[in-house]
This record gives sequence, structure tokens and C-alpha cells, in this order.
Amino acid sequence: MSGNSDKAAGIANEAMGKAKQGVGSVVGSDKLKSEGAAQELKGDAQKLSGDAKNAAKDAVEKAADAVKKPL
Repeated sequence: MSGNSDKAAGIANEAMGKAKQGVGSVVGSDKLKSEGAAQELKGDAQKLSGDAKNAAKDAVEKAADAVKKPL
């Protein structure tokens, strides 16, 4: 996955996790609340992974641009 697709998946997982936690609270399901919390954490990790991939890509592009510049 690219950095942007990781971030998009992370945002979706965070939203679904929060929704599950909300529904779990309303219906009194500890299992659903736990699943939601886990999914939200997964989303956080995906977003961080996307940020890291984007940062690495930017660093490589900057290094390549620096090499291409005439001295």
C-alpha cells in the first residue's frame, strides 16, 4: 500500500472502531466496545505507517533532486 492509501484505510478503521465502541456502549456489549477499541488502534497504526511511508518517499525525492542539481 502507498502512504496515502494506508492513511485512508487508517481513517476508515478509526471511524469504524469509534462507531463500534459507541454501539457497544449503547447496547451494553463489552465485546463490541473492545473490538471497536482494537480497530481504532489499528487505524492509528495504519495512519502512522502512511505518514512514515510518505516521509520516506519525500526524503528519497529530495535526495534524488539534490543529486540531479549541477555543482
